Amino acid sequence: MTAASDRLFTPRFFVMCGFTFTVFVSAMQLVPTAPFHVRDLGGTTFASGLFLGILTYASAWSAPFTGAIADRIGRRRTLLIASAVITGCSVGYAVSSDYRVMLALALVHGVFWSGLLSASAAYLTALLPERRRAEGIAYWGLSTVAALSVAPPFAFWLLQRGGWTWVCISCGALNVLMGAIAWTLDDRDHDVATHASGSLLEWRVLALSVTLFLYSFGYGGIMSFSAVYADALGVSPKSIYLTSLAIVMLLTRPLAGGLADRIGHRRIFVPSLVLIACGLALLTRRGTSTSLVTSAIVFGLGFGTAYPAYVAYVMRDVDARRRGAAFGAILAAFDTGVGTGSTTVGWLIQRFGFAAAFGAAAALSAIALPYFLLVDRKLR
Repeated sequence: MTAASDRLFTPRFFVMCGFTFTVFVSAMQLVPTAPFHVRDLGGTTFASGLFLGILTYASAWSAPFTGAIADRIGRRRTLLIASAVITGCSVGYAVSSDYRVMLALALVHGVFWSGLLSASAAYLTALLPERRRAEGIAYWGLSTVAALSVAPPFAFWLLQRGGWTWVCISCGALNVLMGAIAWTLDDRDHDVATHASGSLLEWRVLALSVTLFLYSFGYGGIMSFSAVYADALGVSPKSIYLTSLAIVMLLTRPLAGGLADRIGHRRIFVPSLVLIACGLALLTRRGTSTSLVTSAIVFGLGFGTAYPAYVAYVMRDVDARRRGAAFGAILAAFDTGVGTGSTTVGWLIQRFGFAAAFGAAAALSAIALPYFLLVDRKLR
């Protein structure tokens, strides 16, 4: 392979990083603020929680189908359609006077959100040299981490200063920008053979991706309840776990991706599953700020490394014409795990306490390793 063909940081790579950053800045402005507006419209606390639940599950359950559709109609076209529909959802959120309309729009939003993520991931993968695929996915993932760090505080600032309408205007403007970026993409190299044949769903990837469901369950619990746990322990700041987790992922994910490309994706993915389970298990002990940070470091090392190594490993055996369907299967498993983990861990905390809840998450993530080894062996 020549040096030119092995080049990772190309102009189109940076365009896709910008696209992903825009996508997640838009979404992460909406997700933390929408529950407050649902309650302002008369919805209950349960109804406000349904907004994220509906959005997540609609995305997860539709992803295998929308990813396959993207393979057939073209990834650029899918991005344009999804951007337009999600822009329309932003307008709907702004003018809705009934929270039930917002929940219905969240269902539509989730379906097209999955198409957006599957198509963009498939397009990005086609840009990456095969020998540096895990490294490229790791660097691309930093766009999401960066968006998560800036979008929520900006959204709450907008909500306080201008109200809900301005949050929706900001999201809508970013969605239009998403469409504009998608319009500039050159898909001739990637969508020439998008008339994929065979089964609509990528069943092999879906079966193997249950591994992601098993370990992302704990991530959903951490995202929703690590701050609550810190508050219950009297640890300050309450965001210490999530902040430590983000720093670890930012520092280690690109390095781990490059290492996976050099020594083997499976060799990196397998120990990352062990680290995830160990990080969650550390939360079962009544903690201090030191123990929370230690758990975040261990969990972050595993979690930040697992996804790029897994995707690069799976994509070796996926036909280029089926990458949208494959990413749809991955997204379905991952998002279902996050959504289920968030709701189930909350119920377990309420009934049995934090230690039992995080212990259950650790046990489920521990199953991920034997499941992966067994299914991977059978599929091969």
